[in-house]
Amino acid sequence: MMNIKASPLTQKLSAFVALSETELAVLERLHQRRKSFSAGRDLVHQGQSEQAAYILAAGWVVSYKIQADGTRQIVDFQIPGDFLGLRSVLLHTSDHGIEPIVEIEAAEVLVSDLLQAFAETPRLATAILWAVSRDEAMVVEHLVGLGRRDADARMAHFLLELGVRLSLVGMGSRQGYACPLTQYHLGDALGLSAIHVNRVLRKLREGGLVTFQGGLVAFDDYEGLVALADFDPAYLDQSRPLLP
Repeated sequence: MMNIKASPLTQKLSAFVALSETELAVLERLHQRRKSFSAGRDLVHQGQSEQAAYILAAGWVVSYKIQADGTRQIVDFQIPGDFLGLRSVLLHTSDHGIEPIVEIEAAEVLVSDLLQAFAETPRLATAILWAVSRDEAMVVEHLVGLGRRDADARMAHFLLELGVRLSLVGMGSRQGYACPLTQYHLGDALGLSAIHVNRVLRKLREGGLVTFQGGLVAFDDYEGLVALADFDPAYLDQSRPLLP
């Protein structure tokens, strides 16, 4: 049996709601159908219908869209505690693909499970709505990054955002975090070529700001990186529970 209080989703939602024992019991029920999935094999295909949503319990996932010419645009990365395919389940058809970057563990959640949980625990439903709204705010920031930030600031902002997201589920800090993303992942997410990604990372490292090597992001000068990116984490909204 898993310790639901230690689960990434519980840690994440606890930033918004002080969860009761009843709400924790409902969350535990949502985690019952836990499965493992291999890296590189789509969990959900773009255009797929009649699929379940998932709660990511361990590992990293990429959400992406394939364009008519076959190129890929990464929409976002999901980390433990995130929902996978929630919007697609509610809209009946997935508008994007979901692929594990590493082997993952995820709990399958049917629409009926969600509706029952929402009916039993409206506060939990509110917390999940907060989490989804927070995800939408991140997508907005990514659009701003692609349209208005230069490559250095775009990379800095992205690495800082990941750090804040991971810290919420106990996987990151102002010192850094483990990160399985490749330069190709970064390029597809940030609208840069792999060569440009390499050049930007080298520039940030030589500037004494951040080092990304061997699957580890190390913040060498956190405040300096924040200044470069003009990073304001207010959109991530995780300072305290808003509902007691």
